[in-house]
Parts: sequence; structure tokens; C-alpha cells
Amino acid sequence: MSTSYVVRACAALALAGSCLPSQAAAPATLPDTLEQRVAACTACHAVKERGDAFFPRIAGKPAGYLYNQLVNFREGRRHYPMMTYMVDHLPDAYLREIADYFSQQHPPYPPAQAGSGASADSAALTRGQALVQQGDPAKKIPACVACHGSALTGVAPAIPGLIGLPSDYVNAQFGAWKNKVRRAAAPDCMAEIANRLSEADVAAVSGWLSKQTPDAAARPADSIAMPLPLNCGSVPAP
Repeated sequence: MSTSYVVRACAALALAGSCLPSQAAAPATLPDTLEQRVAACTACHAVKERGDAFFPRIAGKPAGYLYNQLVNFREGRRHYPMMTYMVDHLPDAYLREIADYFSQQHPPYPPAQAGSGASADSAALTRGQALVQQGDPAKKIPACVACHGSALTGVAPAIPGLIGLPSDYVNAQFGAWKNKVRRAAAPDCMAEIANRLSEADVAAVSGWLSKQTPDAAARPADSIAMPLPLNCGSVPAP
């Protein structure tokens, strides 16, 4: 093929841009929405949330609870380097926006995950159910439902739901309270309860909870009987 042919062909095609040097595509303009801004959050806590031992489901949790946890990470009461890095310089108002956003998300619950709770035997499940629904007065352990609601879906504005959490995540959080890696505003009622539970009790509670099927339509309760069994600094007084 002659050089002159290539030149003529290229000249003709240049009208359509076929022989022009390629140009870099213009960078996409991202929408300035809160949904886009929290994309860093959903990279781990994916909005189609499955939840696991490290990244729990945060969709649908009460806004006050989510806000308290963001503040706890920022102020060093909870420890996870990535979370601390993300919220370290964010003001309270922005943290409230983030908390409000996730509290209004209600994706379907995924199928239950096999975790340590899958191996719980009938005796452990019976003990777990008793602790969740009745507590253990002899050990001064209140029932979970006394604070987290009769359906265990949490109570607005600041008490989280327990239903739908993987057993390994529940175990890890009780361990964090026992080891003082996780704390809340004083008085830290969950730290007190964690220290009254044996390891077997924790495994029993997490195992029983992990076997409960969440109701996709469930929402946090609007109120609960007061006073709570223990004083909790993270729960506003009525």
C-alpha cells in the first residue's frame, strides 16, 4: 500500500476524527449527594448489607445510636484504625447527617450466615434464649429485651437492634467490652453487663440471636419502659 494512499485515506477519515490522536476522556463529574459521600462507608458496610464479624449491618439502626458510635470512634472510646481515620476531622453536624442517612436505609436482610453460633447445642440455645428474654437475676444480668425492645429491633433514638447480627460479631463486641477496647459514654451499661457474662453465656446469647429470622418490615420501637435496668450514658433520659 502506497504512502500517498494512506495519507489520502487518513485525510478523508479525519473528518470523522478517525485519524486524530486519542484524547483522554474527561473525568466523570460525581453528584454532590450524601449517598455519594458515604460511598467510603458502603465499601465495607455495603448498602445491600450482609454483615459479618467485622462489618456489621448499620442500615436501619437508630440514628442516635449510629451517631454515638461515630463519635466514640472519633474520640477514642472505640478502636478501629480505618473508622478513626475516616471520622477524625468530621464535625458533629456531619456525623449526624451520616447517621440519619443510614438510619433510613432498609435493604432486605441476607440469609443467615454460618458462624460460631451454628454449632450451638440445645442446652446453649436454651440458656441464650433465657438470657435474652428473662436475664439472670442471680448474676444481675438484665434481659436483652428490657433495653433492646421486645422484638430486639432496637429503640429510637439510641438503642440498637440485635436481630440479624452474625454470632461472631456479637462475640467480638462482648470481648471488646470485656477488654476495654470498646467503651461508651459513662456510665457504660454494656461494659457492666459484659463483665457479668461468662464466655459460655456470651456464646449462648450470640448463638440464639443468630438463629432468629429478622422481619424485613421491622423497625426500631419508638419507646420502651423506663427506667432502664441500668443507667446508660449513651441513652438520653426521658
